[in-house]
Amino acid sequence: MTRRPLPCALLAVAVALAGPMAASGRDGDAERGEQLFRKCASCHTVEAGGRHRAGPALHGVLGRRAGSAPGYRYSDALRRSSVVWTEETLDAFIADATAFIPGTKMGGGLSLAADRADLLAFLRRAATAP
Repeated sequence: MTRRPLPCALLAVAVALAGPMAASGRDGDAERGEQLFRKCASCHTVEAGGRHRAGPALHGVLGRRAGSAPGYRYSDALRRSSVVWTEETLDAFIADATAFIPGTKMGGGLSLAADRADLLAFLRRAATAP
């Protein structure tokens, strides 16, 4: 099985953050997800108080309305969307951001459900830690 590299913009949601258990049928491996996230860390942070970079900081993303993190300049598409980041919406966004929210600046995606499950398992843990 060939794995595609994870584009750093992938986590603009990421957005990034809950687990796609229903989509993949597995909880995900947070340790492997941390490895996947390293490719995204140049654009995103997950720790409490983390700064926005090329993409928004992802701490606290679960339950947050898309395009609403203070201090980050989102695309009009994200700001106008009515999406609230849940495990399911993050999974869909990471799978194909431009199909999920047309007009978003977020590029790339992870087509493999196992990769998304692992990445989101990491984000669920890291982006909610105090």
